[in-house]
Amino acid sequence: MPSLTRDEAVARAALITVDAVEVDLDLDRGAEVFGSRTVLRFTSADAGGSTFVDLRPVELHGVTLNGRALDPAALDDGRLPLDGLAAENVLEVEATMAYGHDGQGLHRSTDPADDEDYVYGHLFLDAAPRVFACFDQPDLKVPYTVHVTTPQHWSVVGNGAAQQVSAGRWELATTQPLATYFVTVCAGPWESVTAEHDGIPLGLHARRSLAGPLREQAEQMFATTRACFDHYHRMFGIRYPFGEYHQVFVPEFNAGAMENPGCVTFRDTYVFRGAATPDQVLERDNTIAHEMAHMWFGDLVTMRWWDDLWLNESFAEYMAYRASTEALGADEAWVEFAVVRKLWGYAAERSPSTHPVAGSPAPDALSALQNFDGISYAKGASVLRQLIAHIGDDAFVAGVSDYLHGHAFGNGELAEFLDAMARAAGRDLDGWAQAWLRTSGADRLALRRDGTLTRRAPADRPADRPHTLDVAAFDGDREVLRAEVVLDGDTAGVGGVRELPAHALVVPNAADLTWAEVALDEETLDGLLGGFSDVPDPLARAVVWTSLLGGMARAEVDPRLVVDLVESAWPREDDASVLTRVPLAATSSVIPLFLRPEEQAEALERVALAADVLADRATATEGPPGDALALVAARVWGRTGSDVERLQRWAAGEGLLPALTDDDDFRWIVLRRLAALGALDDAALARAEEGDRSLAGRLAALGVRAARPTAEAKEWAWSRLADDPDLSNYAALELARGFWVGADTELVRPYVDRVGDLLARMGERMGEDALSRVATALHPKWVVEDATRRASAALLTRRDISPGVTRALLDEDHVLREALASHRRFA
Repeated sequence: MPSLTRDEAVARAALITVDAVEVDLDLDRGAEVFGSRTVLRFTSADAGGSTFVDLRPVELHGVTLNGRALDPAALDDGRLPLDGLAAENVLEVEATMAYGHDGQGLHRSTDPADDEDYVYGHLFLDAAPRVFACFDQPDLKVPYTVHVTTPQHWSVVGNGAAQQVSAGRWELATTQPLATYFVTVCAGPWESVTAEHDGIPLGLHARRSLAGPLREQAEQMFATTRACFDHYHRMFGIRYPFGEYHQVFVPEFNAGAMENPGCVTFRDTYVFRGAATPDQVLERDNTIAHEMAHMWFGDLVTMRWWDDLWLNESFAEYMAYRASTEALGADEAWVEFAVVRKLWGYAAERSPSTHPVAGSPAPDALSALQNFDGISYAKGASVLRQLIAHIGDDAFVAGVSDYLHGHAFGNGELAEFLDAMARAAGRDLDGWAQAWLRTSGADRLALRRDGTLTRRAPADRPADRPHTLDVAAFDGDREVLRAEVVLDGDTAGVGGVRELPAHALVVPNAADLTWAEVALDEETLDGLLGGFSDVPDPLARAVVWTSLLGGMARAEVDPRLVVDLVESAWPREDDASVLTRVPLAATSSVIPLFLRPEEQAEALERVALAADVLADRATATEGPPGDALALVAARVWGRTGSDVERLQRWAAGEGLLPALTDDDDFRWIVLRRLAALGALDDAALARAEEGDRSLAGRLAALGVRAARPTAEAKEWAWSRLADDPDLSNYAALELARGFWVGADTELVRPYVDRVGDLLARMGERMGEDALSRVATALHPKWVVEDATRRASAALLTRRDISPGVTRALLDEDHVLREALASHRRFA
């Protein structure tokens, strides 16, 4: 099916106005297909004109336009021509549709814990025509009325308030005008918890097998939801406009969450099956805040076309972190932003696929999918922080309110937003927008010990970006300098730096206020091993970690220094996000990619030893803080330890922390490590699978089987990916993630040249969004050799792999090249 182009969308929007859509879905036809009946009422500016409707059925049973039957055979590649339009039109379409198993369209999944099925709609980008006939573009917003037939024991949640009118029959209230990609229906035997806040009915829903954790965690999630509603009502001056507010935790969800108005869908791993660390709860809170922000940015006011997706994602990203700090009291949220989101964004900025925050060309809808990355999220949020520094927070809030009020229930674009901001600020913002929004690339900031702060823009993407930031310096556990700086040129002077002790650690952008990669000076790099763990500011520590990992990727920092600091400084860390993310970066990137194969086992052992040090510290720390440290220590050791007897005891449930005794997710971490060490026999794996018959357990078992270091295991995993037509998006991802990492290079090297054929084959049955994620894991970058670089380059020239998947491969090719450059310099 061709993806709708911008030119086609503009022409169709100029011709028609959609007034109402009624959708009737029959989900009681078995596990593979469902019935779909659509009635679209629309007007045409050109009586006698023509357009097309988007539709991807298994079988098209009938179509009538204004009572006139159309030939179903006219449907061509997802488009049905509509000729001879009247001024007022009624289009009726009846079809049979296929459920998706790739997280797109109407996805159906079976929970092996009780063999119950669940269905949810994810209609993002080009997926809506897989569910109902539609004019699938974001600027043709329309009220939807949805009816659903289900098995009698199911319940239904959707954009409008759902009411059961008879056994297995549900009617949903007519919605406010929605873009097509926001429409959703979630159906199944849900476990539901309800509440109310400020006149807004609230609901939380998850699979029945997650009933216990959902009910235990519901009040905390409701408290977050209430606080965020209050915060956004105060800030925007517009009440939540979409009626009820449901949050549905659905299986096998590709993204973290989706902002469907009135019915937000989340991946169900946010309902924690076992013990949760503070950073996990923070991440869930932030995601709740992010999706709620979309109710205003994206849902109430929707981008006119996909090249302005930043108006959705950058704002939701920024607003979520602001709400986390101001409404939830989680000041540590910006630390998580620095060490998680900005790492993601800086990596995207370094890659060949970098793009501007705003106005990045999206000639068709599908190409926009490629820009849902760390630039649109993390960089966009950072740029908004710089905008606030540039015009002041009062002007920013006033401009936001102006923009939302002026475009409510409609669409907006960059120029209109900038006009609102300029009116509020009383100044022209074109130059600022050109530098920060319309030009890609991250500046490099460095501070010399003579007090000169320098800015260097990418040579191939020059821009004059003003930066508002700070500089901090630390002598042991004392902060000895904090200076605010406005860098509106290539250099600026920072007072007090000359007088610092030679061994002081100096951190530009210590409060992480701006978007720029920080290069630490040589004296600071040399002093990290001795003094880094004493730095009292967690945000400054996060900035240092981000700088080191970015410098490693640029072959400027020896990866061994990162491992040294994980061993020496990380066990003394206090911030929950840094505690979790730093060892994850070490085990998922630093060690397997940037160290030579012969160095990796020792490096993992050093991380495991650091985890033991953290565990000892946890024992000496009373109460919840000590419990959280102990959880992190156990999980890190479970991923890195090589003491097989200890791992086997843990897998059997012996010698564990009380919080981990019945934690199946932790058990799978340990089993995966045993598998990678070649120490997991078939009987033990079979017992584990029998003991955890949940969906999460079934998926984890696939990854564990793929991680076993035998030729038989690798061929089995590869064959499942290639030949299993029923493989879900999550199952494919688990197999891909388990295939390469930790395996003997000799064992997997024969597969390096086979990746392209496998992805092309999988592309015949899996949507681009899901396959792009699989391609990221399946890229052979884990075999860090020049031969792999040549194979990777060949992948990018294939015509049988879609552009979106090729974009994912391009980014991974860049990671491989970064690893090879590091090997050449530091080996």
